[in-house]
Amino acid sequence: MNPWICASLICLAGAVGGAVNALISANGFVFPTVRRSIWCPGFLANLLVGAFAAFASWAFYGSGAGVELAAKTAQERGVISLKFSALAGAFLVGVAGAKWITNEVDKKLLKESVKVAGTAGKLTEEECQKLVEGPALTVLDRVERASQAVKAA
Repeated sequence: MNPWICASLICLAGAVGGAVNALISANGFVFPTVRRSIWCPGFLANLLVGAFAAFASWAFYGSGAGVELAAKTAQERGVISLKFSALAGAFLVGVAGAKWITNEVDKKLLKESVKVAGTAGKLTEEECQKLVEGPALTVLDRVERASQAVKAA
C-alpha cells in the first residue's frame, strides 16, 4: 500500500478521534474564539490536534516508523500494510490528543474565572455553587455576570 494513503487514513482516524472528543466534551462543536485573551480552539483544533497526534504516534512507534520514503522503488521500500489495530490506535490517540488541548484551555478558563470571582466582592454560598456548574466557558460567563451584578449593587 502507498505510504501516503496509509498516513492519510491514520490522520483521518485521528481526526475522527478529535471529533469524538468534541462530541463528548461539555463544550461541544463550538468554533474557535478568544475570551479574555484566552484562545478557545473549538472543534476545528480538536480535529487538527487529533490528526497530528495520531500521525506522530504512528510515525514514531507504529508501522509507519519503518517506512523508508527515500527509496527509489517500491520493491526497495518494502510492502506496507495497515492493520485495524493501527487505525484503532490512531483513533484513540486522536481522542487523547484532543482531550489534552481541551483540558489545557479549560484550565486557563477556570483560572480566569477564579481571578474574576476574587475581585467581584462577596457572593453567597448558594450563588457560588450555581456558578461552578457546567463547562469552563459557561463558568467564566456566569462569574463575569455575577461579578458585574455585585459591583452594580
